[in-house]
Amino acid sequence: MKRVSLKDIARIAGVSPSTVSFVLNGKAKQMRISETLASKIMEVAKKEGYHPNPVAVSLRTGKSQILGLIVETISGNFFASLSRIIEEEAARFGYKIVYTSTENKLQKGKELIGMLAQRQVDGYIITPTPGMEQDINELIADNKPVVLMDSYFPGIDVPHVLVNNYEGVKKGMAHLIEKGYRRIGFVTVDLNLVQMEERLKAYNDTMHQEGLTTENLVLSLKYEEDKEKGIQQVTDFIKNTPELEAVFFATNYLGLLGLEGIHRLGLKLPDDLAMICFDDHDVFRLYPPGITCIQQPAEEIARTALELLMEQLGKGNGIPGETKIEISPGLVVRGTTEFVQKVK
Repeated sequence: MKRVSLKDIARIAGVSPSTVSFVLNGKAKQMRISETLASKIMEVAKKEGYHPNPVAVSLRTGKSQILGLIVETISGNFFASLSRIIEEEAARFGYKIVYTSTENKLQKGKELIGMLAQRQVDGYIITPTPGMEQDINELIADNKPVVLMDSYFPGIDVPHVLVNNYEGVKKGMAHLIEKGYRRIGFVTVDLNLVQMEERLKAYNDTMHQEGLTTENLVLSLKYEEDKEKGIQQVTDFIKNTPELEAVFFATNYLGLLGLEGIHRLGLKLPDDLAMICFDDHDVFRLYPPGITCIQQPAEEIARTALELLMEQLGKGNGIPGETKIEISPGLVVRGTTEFVQKVK
């Protein structure tokens, strides 16, 4: 199908191409074009299905009306929800989204930022990978609107939004303590990211405040560990930890590995072992008796990230506000912590 051009609109409306251009770019009043003629041109453009060439618009205005979204992965529930909501919200402001994912690999993240820069995106929402500080600083130095989501770098002054990870683990630990569990293990991953550090800190702080030992109760897996090796390590950890009463998994991926290990050991939740996980997953709702979890408010995080970016792009409400935001998570209690443990 032939693309409708300004010349086509001009020919049908009986005016010059420059007049059409002024009207379609909102300059009718400025160029003293009558409302009647402007309305006629707009009607012809709509009837003929005219759409401006995005490349030409970008060259003329310096704006592409495209935003770059870089997340850790597009396969998980949490990031899929974030991406969907951001796309919906961006559309309200006239922006389209280019999705990309890093799988937490620094080199891939660098390449994606370069690719989005070549696409001349107007702004970036980024879930940063470890080591990406220089790339973020370069975007800031180039005056590019940037928002970090789900994590941030403490040494970089840039708007960010994420769940309050420390509070989330404290909530989960308080729930386990209330139920009478004392020998509580913690399974995490060796990623140098602020959210993982905060989750482990909350676990350690709670155990120490309760006068409980953490010795031999923490397992840290390599991030890029083979799935089968990861399952085996979790299985061995549970099997070889004396009198383990409950396990707190620091991510839903680790929680899925944990379910595999628990199944292999023939243990029954929560009779033999209690389980709680940071971040929900469809499997956790469906797996009997249901996995207790810390729930991240994906919708609020996504909307806030987009709002922070729109403020930088001059599309927000113009009211100065907090730009470094942590949102409280929820605790979803399901069957894996329903059993009340007798305190020993």
